[in-house]
Amino acid sequence: MTAFDRGLLGHRCWLELATGERVDLPVDRWTAIPCEGDDVLLDACDGPTLDVGCGPGRLTAALSERGVASLGVDISATAVRLTHARGAAALHRDVFDRLPGEGRWRHVLLADGNIGIGGDPHRLLTRMAELITDGGTVLVELDPPGRGVRQGRVRLRPDDDGNWFTWAWVGVEAIADLAARTAFRVAWATSHGRRWFACLEKA
Repeated sequence: MTAFDRGLLGHRCWLELATGERVDLPVDRWTAIPCEGDDVLLDACDGPTLDVGCGPGRLTAALSERGVASLGVDISATAVRLTHARGAAALHRDVFDRLPGEGRWRHVLLADGNIGIGGDPHRLLTRMAELITDGGTVLVELDPPGRGVRQGRVRLRPDDDGNWFTWAWVGVEAIADLAARTAFRVAWATSHGRRWFACLEKA
């Protein structure tokens, strides 16, 4: 169950870790128009782009408005409906299920911390390599330097049924090693404001 399905749009919510730590979720940013830092990702997409974990579709819709063929994918039916309401295409599907155009996407987006999907960044990037074409890229948003790679059980707060799921976080300094272990290399890494990004190319 996601923040979108729980009706938390417009409300403050966070991930609670098993340790008791709290990670605030930028729901307002997800539901807004493209904002500070988003152009780093959008400007790097010059061909068919798959937006994994698209949420309400701000990036999928922005790419469509730029004339870039794009498709959002999300496990939340509500998020997909919101993406459609923006006039963009999206599928209600798990990224590890069969997807259209496998092996032919020019770019894949893992924005807003979606490198954490499934709680296993190695498995996720291995899957991304199956989706993109030769010469394609994965554009990923990362945690600030010094965070390393973390994995843990989390649950959505405050309005959740208590179900725990696994998530992961990757600091920008850790992406080169992770990329090398998943048939990628880091083409570039940069920051904008408090956000960090990297572009991964198939090695």
